[in-house]
Amino acid sequence: MSLQQTPPSRVFVELVPWADRGRENSLASGGETLRSLRRPLPFAQAPDATREVHVSGTAEVSVSPDRAQVTARVSSTKEVAAEAKKSVCRRLDYITQSLQQQGLQAENVTVTKDFRRVENAYHMEAEVCITFTEFGKMQNICNFLVEKLDSSVVISQPQFYHTPGAIENLRRQACLVAVENAWRKAQEVCNLVGQTLGKPLLIKEEETKEWEGQIDDHQSSRLLSSLTVQQKIKSATIHASSKVFINFEVKGKEKKKKHL
Repeated sequence: MSLQQTPPSRVFVELVPWADRGRENSLASGGETLRSLRRPLPFAQAPDATREVHVSGTAEVSVSPDRAQVTARVSSTKEVAAEAKKSVCRRLDYITQSLQQQGLQAENVTVTKDFRRVENAYHMEAEVCITFTEFGKMQNICNFLVEKLDSSVVISQPQFYHTPGAIENLRRQACLVAVENAWRKAQEVCNLVGQTLGKPLLIKEEETKEWEGQIDDHQSSRLLSSLTVQQKIKSATIHASSKVFINFEVKGKEKKKKHL
């Protein structure tokens, strides 16, 4: 004869708050302790667990170089020292005057001179280091100097670079764009499931990367001097990426009140 199984029973236990211990003890008599078994709270009164949506966001940004440096060099070797100086200074004055006419500021032009004895002659050399912020103007000035001075002037290849602070601004921009992308993703998810996106509970940047622009493999085999200006700018371009992880609070859709 098989025994009939008793239905499972449910036991509700509530922890008594510390503030109620005095009242509980006053109700107990004869040293007996009142057990902390009480009626369960209605389900509607139980605290709701925080609902969250976890999303990640990525972004990649880049910044081209904003400065370029070019050096113009003139030199002369003469048996007489005065003639060597005169030859170099004449061309040097022409270069500096041309730069002023093109609107270049004095702080962007640096001139160095070197005079020395070479065997039985005197050698003088002068360099003009020019910093450009406008690459189109840089090309026009370099072409003009080569046209007017021909082989008596040597123009170096432009060296492109970034000003201090540009890289830090790029890192910050990548992080902000990644956060914005994550927020948009979370917003779309909540809209899809009929919920309202709340405030962010956690924002964490998980990964950052930086690298310089790369030219094509068949171009990299060439000498740097054979690259065009645009190829050099592309090679000097800095890229940065960021990946963030964000927890957002999720709220239910607010019911619209009907106006009577």
